[in-house]
Amino acid sequence: MLNDSSAYFSINHPFDAYLQAWDNNLPLPTLAQLSLMLPPSLQLISDIKSLESDCLLQLRHLDDEAKTVVEFLKLQSRKIDMVLQHVIGKEEYDGNRYVGSHFGGSSITVTSSEELPLGSDFKVSLHIKEELVALICFAKVQSCSLINNEDDNSPKSFSIQLTYSVIQDADVEQLVKASLSLQQKQLKLRKLAP
Repeated sequence: MLNDSSAYFSINHPFDAYLQAWDNNLPLPTLAQLSLMLPPSLQLISDIKSLESDCLLQLRHLDDEAKTVVEFLKLQSRKIDMVLQHVIGKEEYDGNRYVGSHFGGSSITVTSSEELPLGSDFKVSLHIKEELVALICFAKVQSCSLINNEDDNSPKSFSIQLTYSVIQDADVEQLVKASLSLQQKQLKLRKLAP
């Protein structure tokens, strides 16, 4: 569980979030109970990402002569990622689908056509396709603000920030790595822009 909700920065990047309201009369699940809620496909992805992370750490210590092996392993990893993305795409998630706008290691921000009550808890299924992140956590509505639209005739929409209440440490690590990776890609694109 997180104690310091300001510990990580948030990156602007679209993703899918499925929110299922949690009965506030029930206690939030423990980390052990949360891990039992993972469907087999998400558990598989989590295990593979963990193994891959450990392996990449070891590969960094190899010298230049091993570059060919490293490139081959990166290719194999990319092929596995493509298969896993297909698996994630077929997964059915509980709750209502929201389009996310920002994420980080401590919170997410989603857009909604209706307000969500401050302080309410949700089971969140999070899917960031480009970084192959798929996880389940619990989050609390921290803020809900009306988005000002240029067009007065457009339907109302709200920006809703949720901070994580119950999340695995490995999932926080995945989110932080994904946010840093995407930030790096965004910076490269800015440098290439005229």
